[in-house]
Amino acid sequence: MNIILVSLLVLGVIGILAAVLLYAVAQWFKVEEDPRIDEVQEVLPGANCGGCGSAGCRAFAENCVKASSLDGLLCPVGGAPTMAKVGEILGMAAVAGDPKVAVVRCNGNCEARPKTSEYNGTRTCAIMSTLYVGETNCGFGCLGCGDCVAACQFDAIHMDPKTGLPVVDEEKCTSCGACAKACPRNIIEIRKKGPDGLRMVVECVNKDKGAAAKKACANACIGCAKCKTVCGADAITVEANVAYIDAEKCILCRDCEAACPTGAIWAQNAPDRKFSGKPAAAAAKTAAAAPAEEGDGKFDPAVAAQIAALPTPQAAGMNLLKRAQAK
Repeated sequence: MNIILVSLLVLGVIGILAAVLLYAVAQWFKVEEDPRIDEVQEVLPGANCGGCGSAGCRAFAENCVKASSLDGLLCPVGGAPTMAKVGEILGMAAVAGDPKVAVVRCNGNCEARPKTSEYNGTRTCAIMSTLYVGETNCGFGCLGCGDCVAACQFDAIHMDPKTGLPVVDEEKCTSCGACAKACPRNIIEIRKKGPDGLRMVVECVNKDKGAAAKKACANACIGCAKCKTVCGADAITVEANVAYIDAEKCILCRDCEAACPTGAIWAQNAPDRKFSGKPAAAAAKTAAAAPAEEGDGKFDPAVAAQIAALPTPQAAGMNLLKRAQAK
């Protein structure tokens, strides 16, 4: 018999035997996958952003199927409607989580934190942060290169050319956390939106001592602890020379905003928030208390009376909280 034909036959038999063996091994060690994983993955948005804490939508679907309840599991992109569909597939109740949003904890705008140098390298925050303090004297604030903007898949954050700071579009933000992960200075935080969007935030992460922080940025937290002293809810801590407000404890009284001497604490989305670098309550008190002589053109007493009649920030905050609780 031709040696070539024999070789082909031998190789063919070996190939067939190997295929049968591999098939048998595959069947023996086969892992049965729950078909509900595919069903759950189908209803997920497919962003694979990692905001849920899983490696991607597939991993999140697997975690949902394996879990005994959906408590603590949330797709930030799909939100409550998506979780309701997941619960329907798995026969479990979907727990509605508090809506969250990305919050920029830096108010070091161009006026408060002027440039002291010019960076000519690759315009990324990640690279700039490894090279030096940045274009200002603040080694903790926003670097302004927009890594957070590039990381956002939902067009929910943009750089404001006037302030040089990122601005979050709360309507588009899914709280996936991609911007927070991209920021090398850790100034972006995922926080609860709060009732009607109202939340108290210390817009500073500068850990330098008061004098140094104030010198670097006019709007910096100086760690004086006045906010902590006036907080009746024990929601404020001061560590490493910077204050932090616990959203779980905060009752939105806004006493801390009025007490802050540098304007580092803001009531975000408050109707009376002023962008002057001074708390609205303090500004109103200063204006109302200012001496005015008739005809001096400095301040009209009638205006002072109108300011005094306005509801206080504390009352406004409590009204919003009550409306949210009533819902």
